[in-house]
Amino acid sequence: MSLMRIRKPKTRKGKKILLAREPQVIEGGRNMLFVDGRKCTGDVKLAMKDLHQLKKPLVKVLNRNNDITPFEDPSSLEFLTMKNDCALFVFGSTSKKRPNNLVLGRIFENEVLDMIELGIKQYMSMSEFKNDKIGTCVKPCLVFNGPKWNQTEELRRLRSLLTDTYHKEKVEAIRLQGIEHVMSFTCTEDLTILLRSYKILLKKSGQKTPRIELTEIGPSADFSIRRTRIASEDLYKQARKQPRTLKVTKKKNIARDGLGNTRGRVHLGRQNVTKIQTRRVKGLKKTAEEKKADRLKKKVAAKAKAAKSAEE
Repeated sequence: MSLMRIRKPKTRKGKKILLAREPQVIEGGRNMLFVDGRKCTGDVKLAMKDLHQLKKPLVKVLNRNNDITPFEDPSSLEFLTMKNDCALFVFGSTSKKRPNNLVLGRIFENEVLDMIELGIKQYMSMSEFKNDKIGTCVKPCLVFNGPKWNQTEELRRLRSLLTDTYHKEKVEAIRLQGIEHVMSFTCTEDLTILLRSYKILLKKSGQKTPRIELTEIGPSADFSIRRTRIASEDLYKQARKQPRTLKVTKKKNIARDGLGNTRGRVHLGRQNVTKIQTRRVKGLKKTAEEKKADRLKKKVAAKAKAAKSAEE
């Protein structure tokens, strides 16, 4: 299947859409595309519904079933992500060979960068937890437990992929009451990924810092890693490259003190203080003794000059 051709815009709105699709210096949240496979039922459908709920509003859903095999031929997925302007995708399917299958992936330059296939071993949806849920559009706090996340390149890419999945707009500061949701990902010894989701409750503690309590709100899932397709180191480095405008350059002779104040040091050349023009204030005027000493100094200099000229 050929990729969608980009035509030259004829209207201002079309030009604005194409400019928004171009690489940006500061990127916002990435849209995620949800695609159903040939057969998508049971836990896969529930998992995709909960992921869609947690990712809102940066989601686009295709309701029709698609005969796609991502690891054999990803061109169809690349076309759909490009058509819907999505940089992330979730593909759900189930079959006799691979039951309850979820494929998470991301796109770079209209091609699949990383793609990881997860098998659902156990799943409890958000609707099975009968308690208060978080509001929509809440940015979650991600926690990755266990030393296994740094041992293999596949697990490092999976952690990065999960971080990209739940990354939304960039914020400079956050208040304590704004942290409402935490998602925990634990990698066990047999490489099972345990997903747990909690709501953060701030209780009174009698002190300035509140007491924290966690209430599980779902979803709760156990995943097994099946197939992986990750980009090469060179391509991955190119995808992570930042523009020069975002690189912070160190400014000379500028420092910050412990209170956060900016202090600068200015280097000046050698100056003759006696020739600096100052205001004629009373405190800077010469005294009578200083004036008399100056006149005497000038007379001595004039006599010495006259004696020297007479000798010549």
